[in-house]
Amino acid sequence: MGAVLNVVFDHPDWFEVQPRFGRAIICGLARLGGHPVAVVANQPQVMAGSIDADAADEAAHFIMVADSFHLPIVFLADNSGMLPGSRSEQSGVLHSGAGMFAAQTAATTLKLHLTLRKPYGFGSMAMSLLGFDAQVATYAHPGATMGAMSAAALTRATHAEDDLSNVLREAELEASYRSAEHLGFDELIDPRETRDALLAGLLRGLSSRQAAAEPVTRTAILP
Repeated sequence: MGAVLNVVFDHPDWFEVQPRFGRAIICGLARLGGHPVAVVANQPQVMAGSIDADAADEAAHFIMVADSFHLPIVFLADNSGMLPGSRSEQSGVLHSGAGMFAAQTAATTLKLHLTLRKPYGFGSMAMSLLGFDAQVATYAHPGATMGAMSAAALTRATHAEDDLSNVLREAELEASYRSAEHLGFDELIDPRETRDALLAGLLRGLSSRQAAAEPVTRTAILP
């Protein structure tokens, strides 16, 4: 994901906040076309991007800070959902994930979303992939797979036969196109157009503001 950020944002002008904590999510400050933005990106090299309690806590706090200073937030989704398992649940992943979801839903600053490869289950909603959630723009790369869970996991969970397994896989591969047809995404974009599309969305959002936002705290920032 770091390599993606180098290409999308003004290189090398981006800075990761708390890089050693909650490593499944990258929270950073960057510039896009010279405009300051906050970035919340899944890190698929850590637990395949699954969001654990630490990552959710880090992201929730970062989102609240960015919102308080009116920084536009760019969400880059590539996750396998919230981290499953009894150990993860004991560490508080459900509570932390709900906190992250609440923080991004409550944020009133400009929000842009891009699905790179996969956003599954509640992890997708925590990363602001929730239809009509006041995003300025919501994009996806063609071929992105999505759903309540992966087709492979659903096949194992239901002990599906080969025929049904193939149907689930086809549905998974076509999910981004079906979502776009129903306005779940504003547009499916060529990966080579990622920077231009995000910048266009950002400029559109900035131009829609009635007045320049002042960097003053408007909401409480939880510890």
